Amino acid sequence: MTTANSFGNPPFRTVPMHPRVELASAAALPTEFGNFRIHVFTSDKDDREQVAIVHGDVFGVESVATRIHSECLTGDVMGSLRCDCRKQLELGLRQIATMPCGLLLYLRQEGRGIGLANKVRAYKLQEEGLDTVDANIALGFRDDERDYGIAVGMLRTLGVRSVRLMTNNPDKVAQLRRYGLQVTERVAHAIPPGVHNRGYLETKARRSGHIIEVTAPPPSPAQHETPLEGA
Repeated sequence: MTTANSFGNPPFRTVPMHPRVELASAAALPTEFGNFRIHVFTSDKDDREQVAIVHGDVFGVESVATRIHSECLTGDVMGSLRCDCRKQLELGLRQIATMPCGLLLYLRQEGRGIGLANKVRAYKLQEEGLDTVDANIALGFRDDERDYGIAVGMLRTLGVRSVRLMTNNPDKVAQLRRYGLQVTERVAHAIPPGVHNRGYLETKARRSGHIIEVTAPPPSPAQHETPLEGA
């Protein structure tokens, strides 16, 4: 009987099928953080295009430094202070660019999988007093609707054998292992809290099990009268 290894990877017979992915296009992508190659994937799951930003040669490599980042239009593009998404994205790219090889997967899972319109509805509920978890639940969703099976398909297509996962979210580690991918290490990826996202980060730690410490002093009422939380 096959058993799980010391890193908690599941026995083969329990591994679910991940979506089938295909590489649609690839090209060089110089950025302010470093030089990468961008790979665009399609899948049989839906019509969303998924992205891998790759530094160096990852094919056949063990323990590849990997960041899995879910799309956040308000944070990544608009610079919203309600979440830490943009800073996590930039930190991941900056760190990966210093390594011999590594990659960042950019998954189209806006608002922890509930979509942009529902994320903004959740923002409104948070302004009325709910935290980010209760806002999602009030809209009829789970705390987190994301699935990382497609990430496993992308990593396997890129020839990655195992990963060092840059995350504070144990569910990402558990899901990759459940889909049969070896995670050799979890690397902390914490961002210091700000005035607007303190409650959001505290909720992620307290209610969603993220491994982060929100240690900075809370903002004074004079700095910000109505704290906001991101989705």
